[in-house]
Amino acid sequence: MSKVTIASGSEISARGGATIADCGGNAVDSALAAALVSMCTEPGVIAPGANGFITIWHPDREPIVIDAYGEMPGRGLENNHFGQGMREVFLDYGGGMSTLVGHGSIATPGIFAGLGMASKLYGNLPWAEITVPAQKSVARGFPLSAVAAEYFYYSHRLIFGWHPESYRVLHDDDGNCLQAGDIIRIPGLADSLQLIGEQGVDAFYTGEIGQKIVREIQASEGLLTARDLAEYRAIARSSIRIKFKDWDIVTNPAPAVGGACLAAMLLQMEGQSFSQWNEHTIQTIAEIQRNVFQYRSKYLEGASLDTMNQEAVRLLDLAAGGNLHKSMQSPSTIHVSAVDSDGLACSVSASAGYGSGVMIDGLWLNNSLGEIELHPQGLRGLSPGTRLTSNMAPTIARHKDGTVLAIGSPGASRITSAIAQTMFNFICLNMPLDEAIAHPRLHFEIFEGVPTVAFETGLAIDTLPNFEPRQFKSLSMYFGGVQAALSDPTTGLVAAADPRRAGGVGYGGTQ
Repeated sequence: MSKVTIASGSEISARGGATIADCGGNAVDSALAAALVSMCTEPGVIAPGANGFITIWHPDREPIVIDAYGEMPGRGLENNHFGQGMREVFLDYGGGMSTLVGHGSIATPGIFAGLGMASKLYGNLPWAEITVPAQKSVARGFPLSAVAAEYFYYSHRLIFGWHPESYRVLHDDDGNCLQAGDIIRIPGLADSLQLIGEQGVDAFYTGEIGQKIVREIQASEGLLTARDLAEYRAIARSSIRIKFKDWDIVTNPAPAVGGACLAAMLLQMEGQSFSQWNEHTIQTIAEIQRNVFQYRSKYLEGASLDTMNQEAVRLLDLAAGGNLHKSMQSPSTIHVSAVDSDGLACSVSASAGYGSGVMIDGLWLNNSLGEIELHPQGLRGLSPGTRLTSNMAPTIARHKDGTVLAIGSPGASRITSAIAQTMFNFICLNMPLDEAIAHPRLHFEIFEGVPTVAFETGLAIDTLPNFEPRQFKSLSMYFGGVQAALSDPTTGLVAAADPRRAGGVGYGGTQ
């Protein structure tokens, strides 16, 4: 039996993954089970009707990335349907942001198709067993996490208060939102999971569950049709692959932009001489982030798949050559990482956006069409079936000595900066994995129209030429939630979860 270690966004999901390892599951089985538990027990942070990417690297096979991200829906509908069934809301979360919610904000969900494909190609256990920890968790009820409670403080009425099923789950009889530690019970969710376990993921796409989802969305001016669900397919893609120091690193390719941005940040760090976090390090990393994010905004966001692939190659060439700066002179995600003692690694990132507010048969659904920051040019020109853009970057790295690291993070636009800084700490500064994750972070952004570096207390920032500083008084979930699992041939298995979120680690396969 393989030994497995898992890092996840919550203790309950890490335990679920460990339980599967104890039943004979490998790293992929355990990561999929943990991801399912997270999808069902971290409301607001994620949802079952989510989208995602799964990076898998078997030691004897080429790495792959399973693209299970959302598609533009609307097959068979007239163009004038777009824009209906949704409304814009403004949240104070993270300094203020707008998003679109409602039935019209729901993209074709892909995560179940991706989980099913990963299980079929790489799992040891039957798919039905993978769904059991999530079924049990929701059947007995689960405590609302502090992270979810913090998000609901901003969103419980605007996003989750208008849909009757959502409202009943999250509010007490007096209309007050439930608080951290209160037990959440979601009617119908355990039954839906049991059906998906017994019948496979087709139950979601072409079975009874999918039919109910389509009926409500179509009755409420949404775009998702039965054809959209029936024709959705997860896609196995070749990964982006780079060399960084003594590590071979793989991450997700287009149509996501996160992997290319992460790789570009690491390549720009390659030629730098860093020995510690100091003024020079902070200034350099801020400039690297600015270069990459400006390139993303100018060349990647809103591009076609062919153009995005071409521009991603150009981005990496410029970054590797140290010329990226010259070219630029002219809420919600979860992540699970797992590795096992046989060297198999799995990195799963999934997102439901900020949530549409819609719940059907216990399944909350995404608002991926409503994530304004990912689609600054809008979505009206996209044909049904087009994959949407994502910042996610589930990543796996192998060292020449046989060490393997699975890593990733939630955090919208902060995903790539969070992962890059953690890998910088671990690989370049030789920090232990838990310290590398917990170290204070910075993030370049345009805040209120001004080039800004947001940063956590603990970084020695006195002045930042060319940037406006924006300080957070403590470690904040705004800067992501890195989850990493490591298999070292000398020291064994290690996992570390981000203290910025209520993360957890699990170990299984030892019985």
